[in-house]
Amino acid sequence: MKINYFAFGSNLSSPRLLERIPLASKHCVATLPQHRLRWHKSGQDRSGKCDIEFTGSMTDQVYGVIYQMTHNEKLELDIYEGAGIGYERRQINVTALHGATIDAFTYYALEIDRLLQPYHWYKEHVVRGALEHEFPPHYVAHIQSTASIADDDAERHSRELSIYLEDE
Repeated sequence: MKINYFAFGSNLSSPRLLERIPLASKHCVATLPQHRLRWHKSGQDRSGKCDIEFTGSMTDQVYGVIYQMTHNEKLELDIYEGAGIGYERRQINVTALHGATIDAFTYYALEIDRLLQPYHWYKEHVVRGALEHEFPPHYVAHIQSTASIADDDAERHSRELSIYLEDE
């Protein structure tokens, strides 16, 4: 049986997610109402990672992608995402662009530092994912306008973006 995962950050990029969970498959684009995309999750590398923050405002929504995977793949993704350490896995309801309500799991940040910024490579994963899945231009522009910083670890920067070399 397949389980629905709502990706909203670096896992929006299918090359990024498929590198981690090779047999996951895209189901659809969906939105999570009353939430805002934030970059304040404290990463182990001391940079900002994506989080979805509940606002309660009907004017706020986060765009994401529903990927389908098995239970065992979900447990594997939990390891990558630091479930129980950096993120808490939660069940949510999202709305597919075609209107259906979908039950899915996603991750909420446990440690927040609003002063953190993402590394350029991390932001690139999110931008590429938003473009790949044809998110609305205003949403893509919002992601692109996010301030980001250089990673002092040049090898990590290259390694993270190497998944896109075949596309170019």
